[in-house]
Amino acid sequence: MAIRALLLNCTLKRSPSPSSSDLLGREVLAALAEQGVEGELVRVVDHDVRFGVSTDEGDGDGWPALRAKLLAAQILIIATPIWLGQPSSVCKMVLERLDAELSETDAEGRLCTYGKVAGVAVVGNEDGAHHTIGQVQQALNEVGFTCPAAGATYWVGEALHKLDYRDAGPKPDTTGRTTKALALNAAHLARLLAEQPYPPPETKNAGVGPSREPA
Repeated sequence: MAIRALLLNCTLKRSPSPSSSDLLGREVLAALAEQGVEGELVRVVDHDVRFGVSTDEGDGDGWPALRAKLLAAQILIIATPIWLGQPSSVCKMVLERLDAELSETDAEGRLCTYGKVAGVAVVGNEDGAHHTIGQVQQALNEVGFTCPAAGATYWVGEALHKLDYRDAGPKPDTTGRTTKALALNAAHLARLLAEQPYPPPETKNAGVGPSREPA
């Protein structure tokens, strides 16, 4: 089975502005390509994605088109910068939109995200990478994605400095190594789940979490 990956770059910068999360995201896709995985990178801010927790907020919402790409892929990678020790606001908006998947099931009652693998790529200055990865991975797992072992890669710059990842030069022995591990394990897990999907729930709504309304 052909495995496809979608990488959502949650930078705050519209194209064609330089983006360190874009660079790390492309490195992840290059590593996935070495595992035979075709991939696509999308900058979320280039699309008119609305705030909300439904699959379609209407009035020209850009999320349904991105969701269609997500549903057609077996691997989702979220790339985000760190701001104030947190995932970007764009990343949080994407996670909020994915909340709608708790109400979307296949013919056998499984979440549509079951069987899909999720990874995380994080860039920023100073610390916060582990905290950001933890937040994003937990949210992705909650809405049905499966996170592989070593399912994240990151780079952070020195405290009180302004060096960006795109200006820091290659890091093959650190970030590069974790990027390759993410790609290897994500591709492996995606193939396993494609061959042997999760079983359907024993009752119609078992395993499907409650949908939540925004405050």
